Amino acid sequence: MDIKNKHITILGAVRSGIAAAKLIKKLGGIPFVSDMVPYEKLSASFDVLTEAGINFEAGGHTDKVYDCDFIVTSPGVPSNAKVMVEALEKGIEVISELELAASFCEGDIIAITGSNGKTTTTMLTAHVFNHCGLKTHLAGNIGRAFSDVVLEVKKGEVVALEVSSFQLDFIKNFHPKVSAILNLTPDHLDRYGGSFNRYSEAKLRIFSNQIESDYYISNDDDLKLSKSKGKSSARNLTFSVKHKIERGSYLNMDSFVYANDNTEEIICSSSDLSIRGEHNIANALAVVCFAKIFNLNSEKIKEAFSTFPGVEHRLEFVRKVDAVEYINDSKATNVDSVWFALRSFDKPLYLILGGKDKGNDYSLIFESVKQNVKKIYAIGSSAKKVSNYFSDVVDVEIKETLEDAVQSARKEAAENSIVLLSPACASFDMFDDYEHRGKVFKEAVMRLPE
Repeated sequence: MDIKNKHITILGAVRSGIAAAKLIKKLGGIPFVSDMVPYEKLSASFDVLTEAGINFEAGGHTDKVYDCDFIVTSPGVPSNAKVMVEALEKGIEVISELELAASFCEGDIIAITGSNGKTTTTMLTAHVFNHCGLKTHLAGNIGRAFSDVVLEVKKGEVVALEVSSFQLDFIKNFHPKVSAILNLTPDHLDRYGGSFNRYSEAKLRIFSNQIESDYYISNDDDLKLSKSKGKSSARNLTFSVKHKIERGSYLNMDSFVYANDNTEEIICSSSDLSIRGEHNIANALAVVCFAKIFNLNSEKIKEAFSTFPGVEHRLEFVRKVDAVEYINDSKATNVDSVWFALRSFDKPLYLILGGKDKGNDYSLIFESVKQNVKKIYAIGSSAKKVSNYFSDVVDVEIKETLEDAVQSARKEAAENSIVLLSPACASFDMFDDYEHRGKVFKEAVMRLPE
């Protein structure tokens, strides 16, 4: 992409928008950043732009936005936002920050998406590849934005890239060597007009520019994804925790097996994996596919699986107080994530649930709640919906704050039980993001007296 002396507008002055603006300036472009948020609420971001000599506006989008060669949009800007609609009506090209960064990437990209497990799988990929001696950068919808990392990536190196549907909405030539969709369940339906099909189509764009020498990895246990086979020009490998796979990886009894070209290799056992839950077995099987594409050593893969520290805010053990464990699963922002969390424990659960609802259907977890949950503490703007749905099968109490929920659970949770924050909702009604929510939970837990 030739951006030298081009006037480029960036919508959004948070992590990916700031990174895109700095990348554009470094490569000779002329960036202009615009955000609806008032200056005082994003002063740290605007201070960074000022220091970098990048022009910006805050508190609304003016016509300056359209005085450009093209627009780079951040994932937090909805495609139906007025500024986006007007830009497209004016014939201005709009691309995602993902598209911008990828066009300057010299290394191989492993792009990972899905409704659940993206962060864990992306971090596990980087951990395995680096442990095996292949320099791999972690970027995307996790940690550092791709635009912030891309110029550090050398030929022969790899980028483990977490990709959201929002980032895929405005790709044009984005072309990873390996793409992966881990699963597809309803999420972000508020962003896609309530349409699961629209959301799924956005995810499937991840392989739209791949060619025959590339790889597309999909979950063969997911009905929606099993139908995607053959839609990609790339070579398709699959993974499964339920049945044998001809080309890809699968769980056989306790063994991770990689199969390809009529040969099979046992990589490790599920007990070698340091993180718990069937969903993490599936995530690890996807990583096996990535690793074998790059011919990584199987014994090293096994070692890396056993030393992976896990992901903060994803089934994260916080503390044990008087025989009660406190688990932070703040990253569980949809119902499907909570379903996996509830299946990961065999002890009675006291569940903290709620936040900004995204069109949640709680029927998926109804039976698990009925069987395993002793009490629900409902928080956030969805608290009444949670209470109305579950109050007939389990004790539900609405709490004004997350700290109140933790305090009540401390008094009421029985010995050898678990207090689990797994909200099934976005965090923006009460917190800056899921990380902020998880931090507040952990701080509240650490303050509890023995």
